[in-house]
Amino acid sequence: MPVSRPPLVLASTSRYRQELLSRLRLPFEVVAPAVDETPHPGETPRALASRLARDKALAVAALRPAAVVIGSDQVTDLDGEPLGKPGSHARAVAQLQRLSGRLAVFHTAVAVVRADAGFERESVAEVAVRFRDLAPAEIEHYLQLERPYDCAGSAKSETLGIALLESIESDDPTALVGLPLIRTAALLRAAGLDPLAADGG
Repeated sequence: MPVSRPPLVLASTSRYRQELLSRLRLPFEVVAPAVDETPHPGETPRALASRLARDKALAVAALRPAAVVIGSDQVTDLDGEPLGKPGSHARAVAQLQRLSGRLAVFHTAVAVVRADAGFERESVAEVAVRFRDLAPAEIEHYLQLERPYDCAGSAKSETLGIALLESIESDDPTALVGLPLIRTAALLRAAGLDPLAADGG
């Protein structure tokens, strides 16, 4: 008798993460995590991304202990300073002006929790992104077209934002969009939910 697969829950309302996770062809539910995303004093961008991914997964796992829960977060790191989602046009302009001609590291963390099995693991994918020297008119034109105000670093690399960039270096190609699928698949396998298994487990 085949073992039934545990339910899969994405602890995120991000449409980008939902689209990415759907590529693994596993049925999943979406539950919004109630997590305060305020950085702690002295917290590095990498530590912030890791903590928030873990906190999101744990918050939803407390509600769904029999499920495999994925939490994720991304923080842009410019010289050790975290840059979050701009939330407005003015902040997005300021972010892209700061990023112009610079190298930034996008820390994309993923955590997987299966509370009833005592499983809790996380991983962080780092993406090194070099921005072109951007003219003010380019920044304005891009923001008017894309309005990436819900994206850390104000750039959507999967669409027109790629034209802002000079190079991208990463070992997990979907990490910059918001969910590192190589790492996610590995954590799901460790949690007992294999995307390539015929029975899903």
